Amino acid sequence: MTDRSIIAALRREARPFAANEDVDYLLECIGDASIVLLGEATHGTREFYKLRAEISKRLIVDKGFDAIAVEADWPDALRVSRYVQHGGDDMTAEGALSGYKRFPQWMWRNHEIVDLVNWLRVHNGHVASAARRVGFHGLDLYSLRQSMHAVIAYLDDADPQAADRARQRYACIDHMAEDPQRYGYATTFGMKEDCEQEVVRQLTELTRQASDHLQQMGGQVPDELFYAQQNARVARNAEVYYRSMFQSRDESWNVRDSHMAETLEALREHISQRTGRPGKIVVWAHNSHLGDAQATEMGEHGQLNLGQLVRERYRPDDVFLLGFTTHTGTVTAATEWDGPAELKQVVPSRTDSVERLMHDTAVATGMGQFLLPIRGHASVLAKLPSRYLERAIGVIYRPESERYSHYFHADAAKQFDALIHVDRSTALRPLERSALWRMDEVPETYPSGL
Repeated sequence: MTDRSIIAALRREARPFAANEDVDYLLECIGDASIVLLGEATHGTREFYKLRAEISKRLIVDKGFDAIAVEADWPDALRVSRYVQHGGDDMTAEGALSGYKRFPQWMWRNHEIVDLVNWLRVHNGHVASAARRVGFHGLDLYSLRQSMHAVIAYLDDADPQAADRARQRYACIDHMAEDPQRYGYATTFGMKEDCEQEVVRQLTELTRQASDHLQQMGGQVPDELFYAQQNARVARNAEVYYRSMFQSRDESWNVRDSHMAETLEALREHISQRTGRPGKIVVWAHNSHLGDAQATEMGEHGQLNLGQLVRERYRPDDVFLLGFTTHTGTVTAATEWDGPAELKQVVPSRTDSVERLMHDTAVATGMGQFLLPIRGHASVLAKLPSRYLERAIGVIYRPESERYSHYFHADAAKQFDALIHVDRSTALRPLERSALWRMDEVPETYPSGL
């Protein structure tokens, strides 16, 4: 197919996505799916957050979704969840989000998330049953020390003797948990014995308690026990993750995304026990986690991801994967890990990328923002003779090396069930802004992709 015929076909397939009736059509595409995964092409684009929030609200109100699960740590998100479910000690959304202190703060401490958290609290205020209140949960595993301390804090109240056992087990790693990469390095190179068995024993003990509740006490695990069990799961998988960091990038990636899938499955089962029906969860994470890895060059190298695992574990009509793309604009990102949030210019997409196909479609249709349905719509994307490049901007953005730092080959038609394209996007607004984040001074970077 020629470029002109491809764009002509995409022009016929693209649908506007700017009004409520446009979301109605997306909900029709989603159908009866109970796990809806909403991606993002960057971790710092305002439109992606706003669109995911609006879609999530409609899933909650129109389709009865029970929770939002995000690419964030379990303890920090649980604090937000308590607030939106009218529990905990926080008085404001900003206060509930103050647990997000680790880089990159702006991913969750931003104005769009504050608006969503406030909406969730108001929505839950109109829900009569506490069991039906919508939660906000984290899928990630970076909170090693925080999760271990949360397990002990729960057991101090529930079972002091069990708390003593947990302290003894976690003592193996706690003194290095502030810098878990140092622990991973030490164990990998034989400088320290690993603590795998200790964290496994703690998770096993809490899992046994949860099983006892299921069998003897009405078939439900109390929320606080489930939260502690999940923190123990984080500690177990984080220990594996940090040990694998110095062995293989693919292995550590797989540990992380497998943990996300395990957490999602556990959360869904817990919600199902509480509601008496299959739990419905909307997931927020980067496209690289949600677009089926089997359709990417990373998958060819041995990486798996959350989108792939969810597709493998559930029926096709129970899962919907929605990706997001952008052509140019601004983005909030750092230059180095642990660096300050910067307002950066997004380089216009490469001519050999799926983003450029979307841009050319935007120009042809006059729509700066549109939905491209894929699954069940015989999209021209599925008929293209070769894979295109696809861009992924995470918490770090280096436009000077963009081709090698941020692009990979992928088949978008196999990755996703639909795409939303925002042609010119704007940067996410952090609650705390560094001197490098100023709306009136967007630095010029490079005129084209490298």
